[in-house]
Amino acid sequence: MSPLTLRPSRQVSCPIKVSFEFFPPKTPEMETTLWASIQRLASLNPQFVSVTYGAGGSTRERTHATVSRLVQETHLKPAAHLTCVAATKEDVNEVVRSYWDAGVRHIVALRGDPVSGIGTAYEPHAGGFQQTCDLVAGIKAIGDFEVSVSAYPEKHPEAASLDADIDVLKAKVDCGADRAITQFFFDNDHYFRYLDRVRARGIDIPIVPGIVPVQNFKQTANFASKTGASVPDWLAARFEGLENDVETRKLVAAAVAAEQVIDLVDRGVNEFHFYTMNRADLVYAICHLLGLRDQSVKAAA
Repeated sequence: MSPLTLRPSRQVSCPIKVSFEFFPPKTPEMETTLWASIQRLASLNPQFVSVTYGAGGSTRERTHATVSRLVQETHLKPAAHLTCVAATKEDVNEVVRSYWDAGVRHIVALRGDPVSGIGTAYEPHAGGFQQTCDLVAGIKAIGDFEVSVSAYPEKHPEAASLDADIDVLKAKVDCGADRAITQFFFDNDHYFRYLDRVRARGIDIPIVPGIVPVQNFKQTANFASKTGASVPDWLAARFEGLENDVETRKLVAAAVAAEQVIDLVDRGVNEFHFYTMNRADLVYAICHLLGLRDQSVKAAA
């Protein structure tokens, strides 16, 4: 029997679960793009879709509006991001209660980036939640929310070591976190080495790989440098010379992301969280390769 027949990614019955991250739009044009993307990706029946929350609650109203619209106008299960930054416990609790009242039952709890931006020192609010684990406990005390948190296969840039960073994850789990979603990575070995260390610490919640399809290589590489994610030389080489060749860059981006997720599937992963950048085409194509199909077409048939 050929080894290829044993690859999970080539088995039609291989069950794949996905979720998608969006950010709240700033302009009417961006809102149009967002909702067109949501509509297209909703047909793939994701587990949930998350909506980001700006530093210091800077997108609070837009995040809440987007999440509320998801509840009211779609069948999707929204997960609202929430951070500890620049807010009192009372302010954060008010947001949590407002989400509960809006019908939201899933929150992505994050410490959050400093208001002054990534790379500057984080300073807890004097009257606020000090760290993510405190925020998780606070959310769970208010309602029966599902709570997802972040994880860093190459460690958080502020962590003293990977072990210290796993200590932080363990604290979040001990406070009630139900799932961890990783920072994006490009070398799958980072994820599997991290998973081994996390499991060795007794952490048994799902550690879902976060995948970022590279819409713009320079922007992605710049963000990676700020968040502790390495960019392999081979990846840079694949996008070399394509700065002004948009169509070829899209094809290469699709090939790179497909290669990564198919390798993860062949190594036993069946759940993925996609950072969509509010654009559907590339993510939709990758999900198609994973075997997901438009459920609205099936329903109509």
